[in-house]
Amino acid sequence: MEKAKSHETEISVEERLRALYSLQLVDSEIDKIKTLRGELPLEVQDLEDEIAGLETRLGNLREEVVNLEKAVSKKNNEITDAEALIKKYEEQQKNVRNNREFDSLSKEIEFQNLEIELFNKKIKEFTAQIDEKKTLINDSEATLADRKTDLENKKAELDEIISDTQKEEEGLYNKSEKIQGLIEDRLLTAYKRIRSNARNGLAVVPVQRDACGGCFNQIPPQRQLDIRSRKKIIVCEYCGRILVDDEIINESHL
Repeated sequence: MEKAKSHETEISVEERLRALYSLQLVDSEIDKIKTLRGELPLEVQDLEDEIAGLETRLGNLREEVVNLEKAVSKKNNEITDAEALIKKYEEQQKNVRNNREFDSLSKEIEFQNLEIELFNKKIKEFTAQIDEKKTLINDSEATLADRKTDLENKKAELDEIISDTQKEEEGLYNKSEKIQGLIEDRLLTAYKRIRSNARNGLAVVPVQRDACGGCFNQIPPQRQLDIRSRKKIIVCEYCGRILVDDEIINESHL
């Protein structure tokens, strides 16, 4: 509270307006740097998320293939066991004492042959699933390789932009903080709120062709005189942006 009072007594309205517009210029330059990066940070994050998803999917597919191969191996073992039983029953048929025993062994042989047919059918199904999943694995591996290449390129592009602009950005942030120190807290809070609500980040705008430089609505002549007098801070009645006159614009620079 004391800080706000101190600023109000030490800095005139005109000086506050100049400070606000200077701050706007600096913050707009920071915005330009962020715009230069564009969607790259989001694209990098999206690619990282997609790669993580693909790697999880590949892990699941590979595990499913292993389980299916185990199932095929099990069925092959069951076929071997069934064939051994058939051979055993056929040998026993040579030593039967009556037709009833022979028929009973014949039914066992028939049952084992049916089991072998079922096992072969399951093997065929599992093998088809394995082939399908291996195709998916190959496609996913190719997509993963492409995405990793895309990620490397996007990261390199982003790192280059950051490297090129880092020093400039740091200087602008330092300048922004220095200017903010000249503006009372209440006014600075209002400036930041207006900036956050404006699509283009403009909180302080000039009067251009008798209109607000932010929303382009006409400003009455008397209000324009009040703006040029710099006796009080005036905001646009349509968009809420802080208005400044041409002279402040012409005299201000980064």
